[in-house]
Amino acid sequence: MPCYEIDGLRPVVHPTAFVHPDAVLIGDVIVGPRCYIAPLAGLRGDFGRIILEEGCNVQDTCVMHGFPGTDTVVEVDGHIGHGAVLHGCRVGRNALVGMGAVILDDAAIGESAFVAAGALVKTGMSVPPRVLVAGMPARIVRELTEQEIAWKSRGTRCYQDLAVRSLTTLKPCQPLTEVEADRRRFGLAGMRNPMYGGARGPRG
Repeated sequence: MPCYEIDGLRPVVHPTAFVHPDAVLIGDVIVGPRCYIAPLAGLRGDFGRIILEEGCNVQDTCVMHGFPGTDTVVEVDGHIGHGAVLHGCRVGRNALVGMGAVILDDAAIGESAFVAAGALVKTGMSVPPRVLVAGMPARIVRELTEQEIAWKSRGTRCYQDLAVRSLTTLKPCQPLTEVEADRRRFGLAGMRNPMYGGARGPRG
């Protein structure tokens, strides 16, 4: 993986975490156990500290950064969807940040809260636990159901499993030139999304 030291500080990655070779970690970045960091994520700890606690996932093309003297934190089991931007904020335990959402400085996302895809959480906003926020700027839409929070937790466990799968089986290869007649599929049972009734995992 591209890791860079700056001013004598280098990233720390727990051996049970998976950081894709095409993700970039710079400086004061701390990645905890069982985390998954996807391709093209950029975690730039050249001003503030970036902390991923146990079991987090940070998906493709996410950006994490912060001002000097700040911490940008994703707490235990945090789930950060594709293309999200986190800057100088805190994402609480078991919270979900949807695809393309932006969380600005000094914002705090409560435990098991969901930030909808494309939402903008303004500087200093405090999102209560177990609610859905959406919009630009983000506003509280409603409380979440137990079913929705359980669905999110299952999705996060899929990414924790993906960290293990990636550590043990991911490797460069040459593509095939034709599709095999009996080509298998990956299966994720029980991942129907209660937010919209579809059959896919978390939107993020």
